[in-house]
Amino acid sequence: MRILLDTCEFLWLVAGEPKLSAQAVSAVRDPQNEVFLSVVSFWEISLKHSLGKLPLPQPPSQFVPLQREKHLIAPLALDEAAVAQLSVLPGLHRDPFDRMLVCQAKANGLTLVSSDPLMRKYPVALL
Repeated sequence: MRILLDTCEFLWLVAGEPKLSAQAVSAVRDPQNEVFLSVVSFWEISLKHSLGKLPLPQPPSQFVPLQREKHLIAPLALDEAAVAQLSVLPGLHRDPFDRMLVCQAKANGLTLVSSDPLMRKYPVALL
């Protein structure tokens, strides 16, 4: 399985938060699966940190890459194919970061790991 982590799920994973479902933890830890963190999530983390809404032990420019490497999570760039999905994506969600993650999951054939109930309404594989 190819997995894309939602921003919150990435943060919960690296913090060892019990909010992350056992199913999600198992899928992320399974060496047969490829796990990705989008540059969109990196952007969201950086923005929230700069606004004082997300305390981190290090600046995002250090924290995110270190945690990705520690947890064997690959980076996922934002490309034109994913952005093109926005024009056909239903307007169910106002969060531009989440909408872009859905587009990336669709464009790249990824299963999105998210606990956001609005994500279930999109036509995307969800864990």
